[in-house]
Amino acid sequence: MPTDKAALHADDVEMRVGTGYPPPHDVPCRQRGRRRLSDVFGLSQFGANLLELPPGAWSSHRHWHERQDEFIYVLEGEVALVTNAGETMLTAGMFAGFRAADGNGHHLINRSNAVAKVLEVGTRTAEETAHYADIDMIYREGKGYLSRQGRPLK
Repeated sequence: MPTDKAALHADDVEMRVGTGYPPPHDVPCRQRGRRRLSDVFGLSQFGANLLELPPGAWSSHRHWHERQDEFIYVLEGEVALVTNAGETMLTAGMFAGFRAADGNGHHLINRSNAVAKVLEVGTRTAEETAHYADIDMIYREGKGYLSRQGRPLK
């Protein structure tokens, strides 16, 4: 439920730990935490999350979106950004962006010994398909996680 407050502290927003990925794809993302910052204001055109990655955790599986742009900004710590081009270490103050439909599968891995915090911002669209570059999985809005052939994953 959206708040009527003009401003909040990130710690006031519930952190959701884990992932909606079906097994066994959920394993590397089980410890990630997200605070859905934009949801508390009822924002509908873009989403903003505060992602917290403990050591060893992944933000997601490598993926790209058909209709949604994504932007990340590292607030604290360091993360490995893994893309089609390879791996780049990102530290506090660094950022990256991904255009919709560019096919550049990407994700973050915390290879350090400290929690990393990353601001994630992305477009919200009524319809979306996300493609997972390294595993047999796609996500379709309204249908959930499917194999590339369209079979539901549970």
